[in-house]
Amino acid sequence: MRYTRRNFLALTGAVAGLGLPKRAFALSGATPLLARETSLQLLPAGYPETSIWGYDGAIPGTEIRVPQGGRVQRQLVNDLPEATSVHWHGIRIDNAMDGVSGLTQDAVPPGGSFDYDFLVPDAGTYWYHAHNRSYEQVARGLRGALIVEEPQAPDVDRDEVLILDDWLIDPQSGQIAENFEQPMMMSHGGRTGNYVTTNGRYNLTLAAQQNERLRLRLVNAANARIFALRLRDMTGWIVALDGMPLAVPEPVTDMLFLGPAQRVDLFVDITAAPGDSAALLNVDTDEPFPQVAFEVAGQGASVARTAPAPLPPNPRMDAPDLAAATPFKLFMSGGAMGRMESAVLNGERKGFRQLAGAGYFWALNDVANMPDTPLAKLSPGEQARLSIINDTVFPHAMHLHGMHFREVMNGRTGPLRDTLLVGANESREIAFVADNPGKWLFHCHMLEHAASGMTTWVEVA
Repeated sequence: MRYTRRNFLALTGAVAGLGLPKRAFALSGATPLLARETSLQLLPAGYPETSIWGYDGAIPGTEIRVPQGGRVQRQLVNDLPEATSVHWHGIRIDNAMDGVSGLTQDAVPPGGSFDYDFLVPDAGTYWYHAHNRSYEQVARGLRGALIVEEPQAPDVDRDEVLILDDWLIDPQSGQIAENFEQPMMMSHGGRTGNYVTTNGRYNLTLAAQQNERLRLRLVNAANARIFALRLRDMTGWIVALDGMPLAVPEPVTDMLFLGPAQRVDLFVDITAAPGDSAALLNVDTDEPFPQVAFEVAGQGASVARTAPAPLPPNPRMDAPDLAAATPFKLFMSGGAMGRMESAVLNGERKGFRQLAGAGYFWALNDVANMPDTPLAKLSPGEQARLSIINDTVFPHAMHLHGMHFREVMNGRTGPLRDTLLVGANESREIAFVADNPGKWLFHCHMLEHAASGMTTWVEVA
């Protein structure tokens, strides 16, 4: 069953009539992952507690850390007032475990549960989040880190997971703003918050020492915000993007841009003197501020280290053969100030006003919302080359489930990624090997855009 507003209401209504118990617990060997409402001190002291939805009642949710090749067993237990599911973002796993309600599984109703059980082939930084009504459920707090460790630990002194996020808060009540389907957010850049946090803290400060080398695992868990970041009093190298290691670490010489759902692994050396502070600066405003501050309390080493060695490669990282790849196109249209006059919705052509009235503002290849037929139907091992044309005035973070791709630039392929930030009125090209059977979602990770039209899928069968 594919997700629509109509069948979601039918599902939740039917569940309410069944009189299911409010909570179910794991009957298998899986560890429970409890999605529930709770209140916590999200805002600074003096403000009221904020009601959030969190995994195990925490922001971010419980960190899951396993060795490469290990097994993840979690039973989602839904103690929320609406149906939900969990997507394991960036992990190349079995299709049945991908967690996309309406495509790979039915949404788990209130009081229900679902067992996720899969192996993790790739080391790196990944995350998990709700994938039913994501634009609301992720904004309420349903996300956490999934870290897959390399067989041999890299040469760093400490490993820090930093989940970057924003929240749209009503300043009077201190509660999350409820206008999740507000047309302005859906048709413009998406839901951008007014309160920025790291690991649920607006003022996260960590201890450090001069010449200490840290691994910073940055995850952008925001609905729509693009983070612009800069290092202060730190020397850094990019060692992995979206979980996949670079063949050669890249020095950080300028700003870092992190689109929704993207991750970057940095090795950084603290250069600030004892008594001073280093920082990961957010430079998205006129007055940059520390996204994370590092208070330097001593000296870890007398001299700085040399540049780091690359992380070991993951399996199946070979670049596709561009000459042998099957070409496809994805044309993005719609949004405010766009040129989309009409699109197909549920098999019928609708004018833009009709689409907007139904809550749809965007289209992929002239189709709003999930199409019945895939964007591409590929054989196992087939190579694909996809041109992406963004005919809108907004950026889009395009995420492919189940597989990684490489951007094609000037006839050459870049590093492996699972989420690509495509700028306004920009054309980009990606290539990948269809090496994971199943029905895989491909959508904009500005979650309001996905909910209002920017969703399609690829079949490997």
